Amino acid sequence: MEEFRFKNKTVEELSNMPADQLLNFVSSGLRRRMKRGFTDQEKKLIEKVEKARKSGKQVRTHLREMFILPSFVGLTIKVHNGKEFVPVEIKPNMVFHRLGEFAITVKQVKHGTPGLSATRSSSFVPIK
Repeated sequence: MEEFRFKNKTVEELSNMPADQLLNFVSSGLRRRMKRGFTDQEKKLIEKVEKARKSGKQVRTHLREMFILPSFVGLTIKVHNGKEFVPVEIKPNMVFHRLGEFAITVKQVKHGTPGLSATRSSSFVPIK
């Protein structure tokens, strides 16, 4: 199996790279965000991830808009989907995506079959 590469760099090379060099490899949205600097909540999340990497604990967060950094790879982060915390195992191909992309907020609707206790319009079942 081939090793994952992002713009011809491995995840280890990206995680060891200084922030100013990392800006050359990311999309414009993340580049603008990194130039402005991370918010206090995002900085706390990064610190928690570093502590979790050493201790082996899982991190819980509401920050769905946080980008997945190369240092997050290999950890399981629980992301809030509006109702509960969904465990997301961070893999190399998730780098530079947002955490919320992997914690789905809307459940797929599965309707029951028509028949008894159905609405007037759906109570008709054709006989074939």
